[in-house]
Order: sequence, then C-alpha cells, then structure tokens
Amino acid sequence: MTEPPPFDASFQIDQGALVKAVELLATHAPLGEGPDLAKLPSKLPSVGVDETALVSALAKLVLSGGFDLGGPVSFAHMDPPTPWLTWVMTLWNARLNQNLLHPATSPSARLLEERVVSWLAPYFGMSGGHMVPGSTTANLTALWAARDVGGATEIVASDTAHVSIEKSARILGLPFRRLPTDETGRLIADSVKNVENACLVLVAGTTSTGAIDPLSLSGRAAWTHVDAAWAGPLRLSDHYTSRLDGIEAADSVAVSAHKWLFQPKESALIFFTDTQAANAALSFGGAYLAAPNIGLLGSHGAAAVPLLAMLMAWGKQGLADRLDRCMAAAASFASFVKGEERLELLGEPHTGVVVWRPRNVDIDMFYASLPSGLASQTSIRGSRWLRCVAANPNTDIDAVIAAVREAISRVY
Repeated sequence: MTEPPPFDASFQIDQGALVKAVELLATHAPLGEGPDLAKLPSKLPSVGVDETALVSALAKLVLSGGFDLGGPVSFAHMDPPTPWLTWVMTLWNARLNQNLLHPATSPSARLLEERVVSWLAPYFGMSGGHMVPGSTTANLTALWAARDVGGATEIVASDTAHVSIEKSARILGLPFRRLPTDETGRLIADSVKNVENACLVLVAGTTSTGAIDPLSLSGRAAWTHVDAAWAGPLRLSDHYTSRLDGIEAADSVAVSAHKWLFQPKESALIFFTDTQAANAALSFGGAYLAAPNIGLLGSHGAAAVPLLAMLMAWGKQGLADRLDRCMAAAASFASFVKGEERLELLGEPHTGVVVWRPRNVDIDMFYASLPSGLASQTSIRGSRWLRCVAANPNTDIDAVIAAVREAISRVY
C-alpha cells in the first residue's frame, strides 16, 4: 500500500499570513528608491525560508521599492495608479489561476470577459473582440486580421505611430510605409494616398504628444485599424467623446486598459467591427481544445475580472469623472506653461499629454531640478522636450505648478 503524499502547506490557506500581507500592502508606500539588491542572494538558494517571514522581508523590496504612480506630482507617464478593488480581484485571480484557453478551467472567467467586451465595444462602434496582455499584442492581432480578412498587402502608418506597428509588419511579413506628420505628431491627411490595398493605421493618442490622427480617414483603406491605446477611453466621457469621432468607421480598435482604464498590467482590448469574420480567421483548433483558440494567445489569465469589478463599482459616469479630472489637470498645467515666459508649450493637450520645455536653458539641468515623476523626456523632430501625462486622477496640479516654479527659480 502506497503512502499518501506529504501535506504541502504552501498550497493551503494561511489566513494570518494573508492578513499580514494586506497590512503590509496598506502600510508600505512606494518610495521609488529602487531595490537594495545586496539583501538578495546572488545565487538561487538551495534551501528555502519561512514564507510568512519572507513576505515581511520582501515588503520593502517590492512595495516600498516601487514608484508611486498615484502621488501628488506623479504626472510623467501613461501609467496610472490602480484602484484598490483591482488589487483584490488580482489576488483572487492568482488564487484561482484560471486559464481561459479551456472552458473547463475558467467556467466563469470566460463569460466575464465576454460581458466586459460587450459593455465596451459599442462605444467604439465595434461588435466584439477579446482581451490581450497589452496594445502591442492588440495591434499585432488587428494587423493579422487586416492581412487575412481584409486582404491588406502593406501596413501604412504615420512616422509617430507606436513601435508595435512596425514590429507587427515585420512579424506578418508585410511592407511598412511611413507617412509624415505635422509639428504636433498628427498624421497629415493629404499624405494618405494609394491605400486601397493597405491596412491604414490611425493613432488616437500618440505616445509623445497625445495627438489624434484624422479619424475621418477611416474606411479609405482595405482595412483601417485605430491604435487607441491611450485616448480610447475618452469615448466614455460625454465631454470628450467627440474627439474620437470617426473611430466607429474603423475595422478594428485597440485600447490599453492598463492606461486610462486604470487596470493593472497587463490588460488591453482588441475590438472588431465584424467579430465573426475576424474570429474565423484568427481561430485554431486542436485535439485537446474544447473550444476554438482565438487570437495570438494560448493560455491566458482572467484580466477581465478586475476590469469588470472597477466598471461595476464606478459605472460609466464614475470612469468619465476621473477621465475628466485628468483632462482638466492637463489643461490647467498647459495654461500655466503658456503664461510663463520662461517656458514653451508645443501645443494644446488634446488627450491629456502636455509637451513643454524651458527656454534658453539646458533641459537636462532643468529636468534634474524637478521632483521625480513630475515629467518625462521625449524627442520630437530631433528636438528635446519635457512631457507630462495626466494619467493620475489624484495629481495635485497646484503642487505640480509650485514644483515647476521652484525649478525655474533655481535654474534661471
């Protein structure tokens, strides 16, 4: 008679340890100091340590060592803070480890994703789609459909399109043609010619400047894809939805949920006008599959769970209120820059991205005088600029302006 396997406590519930972990989560604020790697073994340990003690030991390394995306002057990147509800849902996801490849291993998670997609797709004029880990994957999926459904024989995009567009063209074996943009990074409409057999990629919120390409061009090519990774959620704001008018005429739309939908990494959506045709082209079967595997991913987790929870908690209006707050912060900061003679504004922030710089002073010296996380740097037409992004609804714009004024007083 064989002996039963030893009891493995690592796979059981340690309620005390979990409570301790949540307490650490609540008390260890991100300080952005980076990890003290001297406290980590240089080689894989041959013998493990107590798990509960390890949680406490790692709190400073992981939690305090992170950057605070929700801080009062966090205004530099397209990475938002996440609502606490998404932390809970992400913990639940890790507990269950559902695999959406198989209905049997995700009896509810697959249905929850379908429901979230059905809520959001109509705002973009799309019929459906699915979730992916990020907009690089979303863009690749869309361009794959453009080739196999739309018959596109080349990819055409602006010279400020995200690097994932050119990556996708290479992966798919399609030629990539760049089109010129104006000084704000927006595609010049008159340059869009001979696209009858192409996939035309339009950007709704370029990375450097937040520019929106002329979405009225949708439908001119064999396939139109809108990379709305950044600005897409503005479709849910009554105040700013019109800035993306024309997106509904596209064949596919990508949206980064881990940007302006305030989700944890890695979370994005790809939507299609004709989801049935797209799914047919992107589906694969196998002896071990009980349902078709649609899209690029095989095994993948339940990223829709935290998104569904947040959308239910906030509703459309709650999400829109936070987006409007972000947009108002960007407008206030841009107004300050315009009124300060020692600063230069590239252009009005149409999607919460403010591009600016100091006049007649070394930009590195000025940047170094700003608080960490207030601004980032970018290069536009070979010229360097500072960039602020309104991804944080809790940005204290008065504190941001005060910090910039202090930098001006030190540098000039």
